[in-house]
Amino acid sequence: MSRQAYGGGELPAVFPDWSPYQDLESAARAYLRDPDVALAELTAILREAPVLGFTLERFVTEVNGVWQEVVVCDGNRLVLWHGEDVPDDEGPSATMTSSVRVVPLSTVTEVGCRRRVTRADNGRLRVDSVDVYLLLSSLDDRNVAEEPQAVARHDALRFGKTLEDGGSGQIARLEEFARLVASRVGHPTS
Repeated sequence: MSRQAYGGGELPAVFPDWSPYQDLESAARAYLRDPDVALAELTAILREAPVLGFTLERFVTEVNGVWQEVVVCDGNRLVLWHGEDVPDDEGPSATMTSSVRVVPLSTVTEVGCRRRVTRADNGRLRVDSVDVYLLLSSLDDRNVAEEPQAVARHDALRFGKTLEDGGSGQIARLEEFARLVASRVGHPTS
């Protein structure tokens, strides 16, 4: 797939930083290649629900081109949008998938956040990366379908940021998102 298909030019090696933007629309427009597609899908589901927090991801793969994701927490649900280029041999050039998934926060059973921290010579700590997982009560049955002897595992959502992939601002925003979701786990929603 031509990486020029949607953006009109070569994709940059480093994407713009969305972390300074506190509102979803500004962050999506600054960071995503296809913000109109993502925002239309998300708005149709969120309607008037507040956006309490969000995280965004975007990268380029050699096989599929651009892969994009937005995850929004409205206090009761996680609304996930995912867009991915379709390889040329699987459809017409400049074709992408756009999918939405809604996960009730009541199905999040565990939130984990792992930080890689480096101590500088002067004693200051720097967070080099963060990996977040949200364990869901639903089962990921793909393993069992492929291998009947496989152990069924719980479905999980995973997110990560590093200094090289996102920088310190996006690391901090992902940690903020994880704390938001964690604060809602096990509490009745309003």
